[in-house]
Amino acid sequence: MTRVKKAINALKYRRNMLRKVKGYRHGRSTKERQAQEAIFHAGAYAFAHRRDKKGDARRLWNVRISYAAKEAGTSYSKLMGSLKKKGVLLDRKILATLATENPNVFKKVLELAK
Repeated sequence: MTRVKKAINALKYRRNMLRKVKGYRHGRSTKERQAQEAIFHAGAYAFAHRRDKKGDARRLWNVRISYAAKEAGTSYSKLMGSLKKKGVLLDRKILATLATENPNVFKKVLELAK
């Protein structure tokens, strides 16, 4: 079988891989094998953390709604329960936005929930 030398392809692959790890510390930014390992791990973490980001956002919304509800004299759980019973279809993202940016509208939603 004839020998196949990678030549330009190997250089291109190496250059592109090392571009991806520019700014990494120690050998991971210069050594091909360590760089490849770093890229694989970074991809796995990015995949997992894209999903974690959604949960982080939801927790932040819950804290904002809870704080605004406490200021109005009710608790988060009572507010969400009464909104569900009344059939108000505002999600947590919208409620948190109202609580921080439009407190007057949020107070009207609280009155509707009572």
